[in-house]
Amino acid sequence: MDNAGYNTGSFDGLHQVSDDVDDDDEMVDIAGATLDFSNTDDDPPLNSGGYEEHSPGRGMNGAGGPTAMMDPLEDPVPGVGTYEDFNTIDWVREKSKDRDRHREITSKSKESMGALLHRISDAFSGWLLMLLVGLMSGALAGGIDISAHWLTDMKEGVCLNGFWFNHEHCCWTSNEPTFKERDKCPDWKSWAELIVGTGEGGFAYVVNYMMFMFWALLFSFLAVTLVKSFAPYACGSGIPEIKTILSGFIIRGYLGKWTLIVKTITLVLAVSSGLSLGKEGPLVHVACCCANILCHLFTKYRKNEAKRREVLSAAAAVGVSVAFGAPIGGVLFSLEEVSYYFPLKTLWRSFFAALVAAFTLRSINPFGNSRLVLFYVEFHAPWHLLELGPFILLGIFGGLWGALFIRANIAWCRRRKTTLLGHYPIVEVLVVAGVTALVSFPNSYTRMSGAELIKELFNDCSLLDSSQLCRYKQDTNATAGTSAGNGLADRPADSGLYTALWQLSLALLFKMGITVVTFGMKVPSGLFIPSMAVGAIAGRLLGVGMEQLAYYNHDWAIFRGWCTPGADCITPGLYAMVGAAACLGGVTRMTVSLVVIMFELTGGLEYIVPLMAATMTSKWVADAFGREGIYEAHIRLNGYPFLEPKEEFEHKSLAVDVMRPRRADPALAVLTQEGMTVEEAEALVASTRYSGFPVVVSQESQRLVGFVLRRDLLISIDNARQRQEGVVSSSQVLFTEHPPAQAADAPPPVRLRSLLDLSPFTVADHTPMDITVDIFRKLGLRQCLVTHNGWARTHTHVHTCADTGTCMETQIPEMQHSHMLRWGSYSKKSN
Repeated sequence: MDNAGYNTGSFDGLHQVSDDVDDDDEMVDIAGATLDFSNTDDDPPLNSGGYEEHSPGRGMNGAGGPTAMMDPLEDPVPGVGTYEDFNTIDWVREKSKDRDRHREITSKSKESMGALLHRISDAFSGWLLMLLVGLMSGALAGGIDISAHWLTDMKEGVCLNGFWFNHEHCCWTSNEPTFKERDKCPDWKSWAELIVGTGEGGFAYVVNYMMFMFWALLFSFLAVTLVKSFAPYACGSGIPEIKTILSGFIIRGYLGKWTLIVKTITLVLAVSSGLSLGKEGPLVHVACCCANILCHLFTKYRKNEAKRREVLSAAAAVGVSVAFGAPIGGVLFSLEEVSYYFPLKTLWRSFFAALVAAFTLRSINPFGNSRLVLFYVEFHAPWHLLELGPFILLGIFGGLWGALFIRANIAWCRRRKTTLLGHYPIVEVLVVAGVTALVSFPNSYTRMSGAELIKELFNDCSLLDSSQLCRYKQDTNATAGTSAGNGLADRPADSGLYTALWQLSLALLFKMGITVVTFGMKVPSGLFIPSMAVGAIAGRLLGVGMEQLAYYNHDWAIFRGWCTPGADCITPGLYAMVGAAACLGGVTRMTVSLVVIMFELTGGLEYIVPLMAATMTSKWVADAFGREGIYEAHIRLNGYPFLEPKEEFEHKSLAVDVMRPRRADPALAVLTQEGMTVEEAEALVASTRYSGFPVVVSQESQRLVGFVLRRDLLISIDNARQRQEGVVSSSQVLFTEHPPAQAADAPPPVRLRSLLDLSPFTVADHTPMDITVDIFRKLGLRQCLVTHNGWARTHTHVHTCADTGTCMETQIPEMQHSHMLRWGSYSKKSN
């Protein structure tokens, strides 16, 4: 922070804020910036927020002068109880506030009919909010799907009946009853046909090539420019930041109006540019933006950060629901992967919101197939128990790919942050988009969008299927239609299929490499579709190989019992589906939610066991190289304070070993409940960097009374100087319920009893740290006081350090992977 008073005890830097101090619409430019947590001090940024000035008549006597004594209990100080940007909320205090509010509404409901109606409306406000979130998110997702499909097809041509039609819809509206190829109709013209009058020949190919690259560069340039200029928070996937926000961290502007508008527009442009990214992860961010904006319509959620995070957890489920058409999988995704606090009530509301969003998306029908699922499959042959071997091999491949991708992507992103590459995001995006378009156009499997590629790979060949992956020779020895489920019998591969397999092999290598450098650029970029595409390609290659192996060697012992000549034994599309789940699981480490999403995504309910086997194998293999998923790795890379709930704490240290100050450090900085002057309190704050201070009986008898936050203390003292007559540096600061007797000529005291947390969480000094960490995780604490026989020793904090972990080595040498102290000084610095 550039303000001079940032690291001092001064309160001069506070600005005025309005009643909607919790509004997240303030835009913070983070392009090329990161959070710095290498500082181990606990001074919160005081200069980014404050309190509002009061009118001269408020709190004044009849003559217009200040009152003799200001009592925050009777006259609350605006700004007290709010949070700074890049700080952590106090879950305990927020939950307590909500309980008090609910208790007050319940008690007043018996007094009048109006109060009863207010109680009823308050009870149903959460369900109404979920309804609005589902409707808004479903409508936006439908618009994004339609727009992205249209702009993607515009790179190859335009519809003569109406330029707003994509390729598929243009051919649906064609008056021609038949046309030779399934993907060509008279009403759809390629750019070569429009410019040079013919779509055949070398020159036409070059024209189409150039137009493909032109549109790709234009879309990517518009996307990165809009993000950099108007909403830097709109870049990336958004899921790492959503996880951090749901754990209690505050990033103002990340879920604001500008972020929503820009991310919606640039997501369409980024997907349409052909970059190796998807829209599914960013749709979670879009849904959470919708939820945060709608929360401001309801006082219960606008003024309580913990209640708002319950809504955001439900919104994360909505995002997956509209991304994949998987409402149940969305709820499980929010529960397993994203949410930090997920009570039973949030589970019900998440299910309701995901249902509304899915119904809204189904009503819009963006895919034009009257189905909610994105990749509907209808395999004709059941899987056999012996196929679990190849499915497990796909799981091993997915785990290896996931571990390799995470390490390569984090290394590239770290290089981007520490070199000049990070200062030129527009150039980086244009270079990657240009290389992607240049390499992908000659290969039909890289030229098509990721969703279309996965749909093609999941396809089960039929008699009338003209796909190149279905180029088989007609086997005169096999009788068509004799296989189980009336599917086609296994047939020998034709030369066209071998060509397709070579193209898929090249597409696999290209996708694996280009996704590493694409994810994390300054455009909206999801990882679900690219990861699934890599796995689907590998699965299809293995599936075709197994199919041909079974056809030519059906007399082998492993095939003899279940694969007879003329039967449909192997389904390559099933292998593609299992491979897609394996690679996505290896990258994200999802398990239960991933399996549910996959069978909702494809409609293949009977293939849950292969999906489960591949997903668990993928997770085990990937965990052998590192337990972090891609989202946790990016959280650590960006330095966000996140206490991982999945991480196991195995160290034998005690609370006394990690508390601050240490045994050899200076004495504990404390406030006394009476006897300290305003000057002494301000000097204590100025000389330390802690976010709060224990309040004890006296310096001699340091029995713990309570805990007061640094921010609340400074706001209240500054407010007392302005509003209370006679307050000077020698005025006493009192935390007692009843003020002691004062001398007649003594200046009036400053009563701050209302700031005191009389029930701070405490642990004994010999409490094992694994128990202490569990307390921080499950209760969402910002600090925990360490006592010895009831005497205040110090306070233990949970803090996430910077990328290098230097402060962790300084504070806790034996706890390299623990996240200690989730509150303190958070600042931004340039890369």
